[in-house]
Amino acid sequence: MSDAEPPAEAVKTEDVNVPLPNDEEADKVLSFQEAMAIADEKIHALISNDPLLNNLHPEVTTDELKSYLALEHGQAMSLVVHKADGDYYTVVVEQKATVLDLKKAIRRHVTLRMARKGVKRVLSWKYVWKTFWLSFDGELLKDDKALLRDFGIRNNSQLTFVKRLHER
Repeated sequence: MSDAEPPAEAVKTEDVNVPLPNDEEADKVLSFQEAMAIADEKIHALISNDPLLNNLHPEVTTDELKSYLALEHGQAMSLVVHKADGDYYTVVVEQKATVLDLKKAIRRHVTLRMARKGVKRVLSWKYVWKTFWLSFDGELLKDDKALLRDFGIRNNSQLTFVKRLHER
């Protein structure tokens, strides 16, 4: 590092300027936020024009994109989890996923969905899993280590939340 360069930790994100690639606007610079806004617009345009990706949320995360691509390549399965109020979640898990992997996918999906809707409430997932079982074709998914395929769960399977009864 030369004497003219500031240390890496001294550079702030807000101070970073990105020059435009066009020759006629070469002397104009963008702030980091402006450059990110342009990049987001370009990415959104690419995704919305792609026949495979056009049904993704405009603010898609890398995890969502990886899951969707794995689903398209047959390496993952899409599951529909129904709630008692009639609402449902569509989650994507690997083909070799366990019940615990499914629970984590539901948690990620619900958290992301709430954030996108602007809901500030925090769910207690410990409470959720102590109060409800996941069920497939009347069979309760009690063992977190069990493979989903051992229950006969495959792509587009329908699961439900079932209220736990007190066990003695």
